[in-house]
Amino acid sequence: MAVTKAFDDVDSILQEFGDLDDPRSTINRHHLLGDLIVISIMAVIAGADGPLAIGTWAENNEEWLKERLELPNGIPSHDTIGRLLAALSPAAFQSCFESWIASVTIAEDVEDLNQIAIDGKVLRRSHDRRKGLGPLWLVSAWSVDRGISLGQLATDEKSNEITAIPELLANIEIKDAVITIDAAGCQRKIAKTIVDGKGDYVLSLKGNQGTIHCAVATYVEEQMENDFASVKVQRFTETLKGHGRKDEITYYQMPVPMDLANREKWAGLKTIGVAVRYSKSGGTWSTEARYYITSIAMGVKRFARFVRGHWAIESTLHWCLDMTFREDESRVRDRTTANNLAWLKRFGLSLLKQQDDKHSIAMRRRVAGWNLDYLAQVLGIPRA
Repeated sequence: MAVTKAFDDVDSILQEFGDLDDPRSTINRHHLLGDLIVISIMAVIAGADGPLAIGTWAENNEEWLKERLELPNGIPSHDTIGRLLAALSPAAFQSCFESWIASVTIAEDVEDLNQIAIDGKVLRRSHDRRKGLGPLWLVSAWSVDRGISLGQLATDEKSNEITAIPELLANIEIKDAVITIDAAGCQRKIAKTIVDGKGDYVLSLKGNQGTIHCAVATYVEEQMENDFASVKVQRFTETLKGHGRKDEITYYQMPVPMDLANREKWAGLKTIGVAVRYSKSGGTWSTEARYYITSIAMGVKRFARFVRGHWAIESTLHWCLDMTFREDESRVRDRTTANNLAWLKRFGLSLLKQQDDKHSIAMRRRVAGWNLDYLAQVLGIPRA
C-alpha cells in the first residue's frame, strides 16, 4: 500500500514553489504567487475545472482560506487565476512538484517498484477552429506502483508523440526504472535513450513498425506451431474479470533470436514476448495478440506484470481523468492554460490516490468538495 510523506502545513506546500519564476508584471501585483497556486490546487481537487470555477470556489471558502493563507488583498478573482495559468511555464510549474514526487514512498516488500508507463491522451474538446488548432495531445509519464504522475508534455498532433517522449524522458528520473510504452513510442532512438539513462524498456509493437513487428510476429507464430519445442520459452496464464467482461491472458516470453531482423539496431534488446488475450463479453469471444520487445531478462511473471501495469495508464490515469475530472469535456482553448490545468488535475489525482480509505477516487473528490477538513487531509494540512 502506498504511504505518503506529504505536506506538513501550507508553508511546506509553498516551499515547493520557492524557485518558480513569477511570470506576472510587477505592476498591480496584488496577490502572492504561492496563494494563487495553492488555491488552484485545492479548487481542482474539490471539483473545479477551470479559472472561473477556481475563482468561484475560492469566493465561497474565503474565511477558511484566510485562516491558512496570507491573502494580503483578499480572494483573487477568476480573471487573476486565468491570467496566471496562461502565463506560467508548464515545464517550470511541473518541476516544482519534483520534491513532493520524490518524497512518496511505498512498501519495501513490493518488487519492481519503479515501472513508468508513458502514453498519450487527447483533450478532445480543446480544439480552436478559429486559430486553426486541433485538439491538444498530452504525453504523460505515470508511476504505476506509486500511483502518481511524474510529468507531461503537450503536443499539437498525435504524430508528435514520437518527438515528445524523449523530451519527457529527459525530464524524469529513469535510472533503474522499467519504461513501458505503447506502439507509438516503439522507436530505436527512444530505446537507446532509455538504455543510456540506465533504465529498461518493454515496448509494444504494431504493424506500423514494419520490419521489427513482422519479424517478431513471424518468429513467435512459427514457434507456436510446434508448441515452442525448439526454443526456450516461459509462459504464464491469468484470468481477469471486471465490468461484465472476462479476460484470459497467456503471456509467452523468450530470448531474442540471434538472427532476428534488425536485432542489432535496438539497444539492449534481450527478450521478446506476446500477450494473447481471450475475452468474453456477453456471449461473444474475441482474441487479440500483442507483441513486445524488451531489454529485461527472462522471467515471464515479471514480463506479465509490466504488460498489465502499462494498461493501468489507461484504466487508472486516463479513465479517472475523463470520468472523475471530466477532462475530455474541457473547452479551455488557450494552450498554456489547458496544459497547466491538465497538470493540476494529474497532481490532484496523485494526491487523492494516496489517501488510505475505502472511498473510490471519484468519491474522494466529491468528499473533498463537500468537506474542507477532508480536503485539508488530502493535502496534509492540519486543521486550523
